[in-house]
Amino acid sequence: MDKITTSSLAGKRIIITRAARQSVELLGKLGQLGALPSVLPLVSFSAPEDYGPLDAALDQLEQFDWIIFTSENAVRAVVKRASVRGNLRNVAGRRSRAAAVGPTTAAAAERAGFSVDYRAKTHSGAALANELGERVRNQSIFLPRSDRANPDLPGLLRAHGAQVTEVVAYRTVTPVNLDRDKIAAITNGETEALLFFSPTAVEHFASIVGDKMLPNLQHRMAVTAVGPITANTLNQAGVNNLVVAEEPTSDAVIAALEKHFAKAARMSAAGVTRE
Repeated sequence: MDKITTSSLAGKRIIITRAARQSVELLGKLGQLGALPSVLPLVSFSAPEDYGPLDAALDQLEQFDWIIFTSENAVRAVVKRASVRGNLRNVAGRRSRAAAVGPTTAAAAERAGFSVDYRAKTHSGAALANELGERVRNQSIFLPRSDRANPDLPGLLRAHGAQVTEVVAYRTVTPVNLDRDKIAAITNGETEALLFFSPTAVEHFASIVGDKMLPNLQHRMAVTAVGPITANTLNQAGVNNLVVAEEPTSDAVIAALEKHFAKAARMSAAGVTRE
């Protein structure tokens, strides 16, 4: 008879601080393992204050050598605006190559009809620029991003000799209707894990609950960073007792959480108190 293995996530209340539509796969896989996941979106997206630069870039899309996507939202914003303006044919018939920071962004770009020629081995904008290196020398690059995107990427691309057209494709804002009950559940210690997928989500959470709350929570639950940049932001906020998923995939997040809770269970069984 096969041995039945129970995941260390069984029964764990896990809050994901991003939108449900971005979390469908993760929610499903966590549920299959017996966890109790829910979403608390801490980041919302809005149109740019001025569509002019984005429209101008879309009108000459075929003239760019590269399009670089640093998020699913950038892909979505480009396709949505192209559709509104009747530029979708330009998107489909462009000659430019596409690059993406990670598998999730690459998949979104491919679903939108882009052929992704390069995926970053390390999933950050800075890593992508350095990995592309000489490939972008004397190349023109279209870089649609958030108004709050990390400023390192365009500078690094230019340092490699690229001509960069960076435009605000969307704005990142705090959601208007926050679930206060879920926030109270977090601050009261009524959850076992809190997942952050971006520095902006960390910043918004700190602004909602106060700067001192995050460092306090690290001793009461598994504060989890998805990606090294988010981990660095949490470190700067005073959270050093972190669970870190190096890649922004559901499997990587689950593996990091399972490892953490399995270790915590072993320590508890041995009578070791977590500091």
